[in-house]
Amino acid sequence: MPSSHVDVATEHASRYLQQLCKHWAHKFPVEFDPNHGTIDLTLGRTVLDADPAALHIAVTTDEAGSL
Repeated sequence: MPSSHVDVATEHASRYLQQLCKHWAHKFPVEFDPNHGTIDLTLGRTVLDADPAALHIAVTTDEAGSL
């Protein structure tokens, strides 16, 4: 499965994770807590993980062209 990953350095990772998940919950199935979230987008699944230094985001899809 094709995937893409990014680490965003920030001291506010948990806050950003929750904001992103709440935003996307209006259009897609979302599950989250302060440190972990999943968003089931049309193109595939996005997984977000927060730690004290960064927000880690990984997107996985069945089709390489979707990334």
